[in-house]
Amino acid sequence: MLNPVLYNSADKMPIYKQIALSIGKQIDKGLLKKNFLLPSINLFSEQYAVARDTVERAYKELKKQGYITSVSGKGFYVVGKKENKIKILLVFNKLSSFKKIIYYSFLKTLADKAVVDLQIHHYNPQHLKKIIEANLGKYDHYVIMPHFETNADKKAFMDILKKIPPEELLLLDKSIPELTGSMSVFQDFRTDIFDALVSALELLEKYNTLSIIFPEYSNHPPEIIEGLQQFCKNYDKRFTIITNGAKIKLVRGTAFIVIADDDLAILVKAIRKSSYQTGKDIGIISFNETELKDLLDITVISTDFEKMGHTAARLILKNQIRQIKNPFKIIKRGSL
Repeated sequence: MLNPVLYNSADKMPIYKQIALSIGKQIDKGLLKKNFLLPSINLFSEQYAVARDTVERAYKELKKQGYITSVSGKGFYVVGKKENKIKILLVFNKLSSFKKIIYYSFLKTLADKAVVDLQIHHYNPQHLKKIIEANLGKYDHYVIMPHFETNADKKAFMDILKKIPPEELLLLDKSIPELTGSMSVFQDFRTDIFDALVSALELLEKYNTLSIIFPEYSNHPPEIIEGLQQFCKNYDKRFTIITNGAKIKLVRGTAFIVIADDDLAILVKAIRKSSYQTGKDIGIISFNETELKDLLDITVISTDFEKMGHTAARLILKNQIRQIKNPFKIIKRGSL
């Protein structure tokens, strides 16, 4: 059965091409089987309120691409799906070393079975809107990181994401419970940070204060703060937030949770200039593992970025509508 929506009159792509693209995708996905009889040109024109000429051009395009054939006196029949590569649009919120890990893991797992185009929405829902509207219907899957500016209008970005057919959408790094029927590989920021700290409770006993350096305009998930607040409440720790790393004040008995690497450098320098000892008087926990943090003996909490890219690719290859929580870990080192 044909999809009831085959074109969008607001789209800049010619309607006949939209129709051909939509039917071709249904054939590729196996929704329209071999020998399926398409509606006649007259019937199609009537059912979908398009000109006969438009239908003729769409069918001609499908024949040219090898999707359908015509039998004199009988009509247009589906030939079968083409062994094309999967077309994927990957939209990150920003570029970073960690995004590169996800990207290359994603490509490696897909191997030669897919073609991936990469774009960046820069935390801006309106920029994402332009990307999606320009590419809707042109890809088999849309893989999107739904991280936006802290004050972003939720309805605005939800309306954008809902334009994508649920079975074609994969949310990466963050889940959105309201978007049912879509794939996701996500971090549970609130629970992950809480559980990581609980697992390091013995090391944290010597600190009475947990202080997160959370840049004011970083757009990091607020759930991170919620998880820290819950931990401090449960285990009787004082909790503070620093929005400017340059204003760090060292107080014995404080463990700092650092999100940005620039702030980590400022903190390490400040401790080295002081009489305090890292891992005894002052604690450090940094987000996201790097080789440099290993060399500096910095305790790290991090999701597995390579695993995230691999899992997302596997879901697409297997066409599985699942929501999978990505592994999260703490690497305990001398800084705590």
